[in-house]
Amino acid sequence: MQIILNSSPVIFLAKLSYLNQFIEYPDDFYIPQSVAEEISAKSDPASQTIQTLIKAGKLQVRTSSLITLLNSLNQRLGKGESEAIALGIELNADYVLLDDSTARREAKRLGLSIKGTLAVIKKINKDGKISIDSLDTLYQKIIEIEFRVKRSLFDQIFSED
Repeated sequence: MQIILNSSPVIFLAKLSYLNQFIEYPDDFYIPQSVAEEISAKSDPASQTIQTLIKAGKLQVRTSSLITLLNSLNQRLGKGESEAIALGIELNADYVLLDDSTARREAKRLGLSIKGTLAVIKKINKDGKISIDSLDTLYQKIIEIEFRVKRSLFDQIFSED
């Protein structure tokens, strides 16, 4: 599978110490060039984790060549989100990881499959790559790292099969 990661999912997964477990899957993981630049501008532990994975070749940095689409998307979305969507189309990705609701709507409109950070956490937990002992504790952790989600949506995602 080919999976494109936008900045917020890759950063939040790194902050929660779940990124390494996620990229253990035998898939191809890509981040847009603009996302890599945004991440490299910081020097916090999450950015360092991501940069280490880029250097190891586990996260591949790509630039989309769909310039017209990029320019159109940039009018409504951030640079990283625009490039993640364009790259998803260009590579015919299995899914694109996006958390922003406007970007998610645009990606769906363009025919992409999308997932968010919480869906990834749910999957790696279900597959036994991490162990979530308490959803209350997990919710507190994600709030502490400034991931914004209503508790009702969080509960809905983790209660679905």
